[in-house]
Amino acid sequence: MLNLPRLFFAITALLFSSAQADDRPNFIFFITDDISAEDLGCYGNAFAETPNLDALAERGMRFNNAYLTISSCSPSRCSIISSRYPHNTGAPELHTSLPDDQPRFPKLLRDAGYHTVLSGKNHIAKLDETFEIISIGRGASKSEDWVELLANRPQDRPFFAWFGSSDAHRGWAIDEIHPTYDPAEIEVPPYLYDGAATRDDLADYYHEVSRTDAFMGKLIEELKRQGIEDNTYVIYMADNGRPFPRCKTRLYDSGIKSPFIMACPGKVSEGITDSIISSIDVGPTVLELAGLQSDERMQGVSFAKILKDPQAVTRDVAFAEQNWHVFQAHMRMVRMGDFLYIKNSFPNRQTMCLEADETYPAGAELWKKHAKGKLKESQLDVFLNPRPKQELYHVGEDPHQLTNMAGNPEYAEQMAKMQELLDRWTDETGDTVPENPTPDRGTVAGKRNPHAEFPGAAAGADQINAKGPARLN
Repeated sequence: MLNLPRLFFAITALLFSSAQADDRPNFIFFITDDISAEDLGCYGNAFAETPNLDALAERGMRFNNAYLTISSCSPSRCSIISSRYPHNTGAPELHTSLPDDQPRFPKLLRDAGYHTVLSGKNHIAKLDETFEIISIGRGASKSEDWVELLANRPQDRPFFAWFGSSDAHRGWAIDEIHPTYDPAEIEVPPYLYDGAATRDDLADYYHEVSRTDAFMGKLIEELKRQGIEDNTYVIYMADNGRPFPRCKTRLYDSGIKSPFIMACPGKVSEGITDSIISSIDVGPTVLELAGLQSDERMQGVSFAKILKDPQAVTRDVAFAEQNWHVFQAHMRMVRMGDFLYIKNSFPNRQTMCLEADETYPAGAELWKKHAKGKLKESQLDVFLNPRPKQELYHVGEDPHQLTNMAGNPEYAEQMAKMQELLDRWTDETGDTVPENPTPDRGTVAGKRNPHAEFPGAAAGADQINAKGPARLN
């Protein structure tokens, strides 16, 4: 017999759900390749032309302390999409694929009725069940089909678009459309050699930074054309720092601090926040804004309340790791208050990546001048062997992290606290130092990526869901 009250309730619930779905917010997640926070105009760069991102920051929120969990392409992206620390994802090293049993926050959006699309750089995994549309993108930056994808989206559902630019990844693709720079006007960071090759290299890099800005402008224009800017959260960030020595792969701010801008008129307060967030917090935040629950396996925390109040705090401490990225590494970072602490489990190795060796111009010039004994102390970092086992920096007073205070008794209490936090995070999340680490690329004949023991594997970290410390009170 037909149960009319139950049928009426079901129909009413369905209609209510549909009405609610129409009002749910959209999301554009714009992730760039290899860009440091300090390379945008809105972060104080005096010569980079980034007018669209600067405008986005003006009408939204600029995060001054957005930390990645790793400064390495694929493990960073795997960490973001799963909302898990790299050693917990099962994909903690370069060129590893996120296992199928790991969560993906856009999949929860798709299951809830969102239209999901990925265009441009993936570098995560096969994501057919996560995104309805997957495109490799068009053009030098893989960004030229983004407006088309927005224009042709289903109109009856909210959308989540993961747009992955290939700018500013080497090698450079210089065009005649976007800004070019005079190498003589560029400010060279103190840890790089200030020479002609490095200046030319940085000038080409900034061309690609500006190209990401131009595509942001096109996306905003399309949102305005469709009349949906006020119901679309726009997020801009990078997967790791700029591809130069002492930046990409590293745990200093030049490598691990991401530009992070988020805007949605009327929903995100205009302002600047110094509150710390982690890249694993993106997923829980997007899900909360969409009215959805996070997966219990996600280790990030939502920072949604910061979007209303830039003084709000959702985490007191952020953690990051450096693992194999062509060269062996096992370093861990804690960022808390004004301090940044690094522990190195392989101090008897140079800390290297392709961008730091002689492969590219800035690195080649650095090595050439080192051979001639012409480098300043601040430019010797990549040549250190052995390296310090521990490093401690006052980020506010030392923005480039050049003065290691790990042995300074004045900061002994601060260092002890950060060591304690790292020990707790290591224990709770199952981080381990591999006994059989992946060897440097090229040292095993016939194998490009001879992955061996992953960090965390000995503790089964890919099945551990503990978040580790976030709030300290």
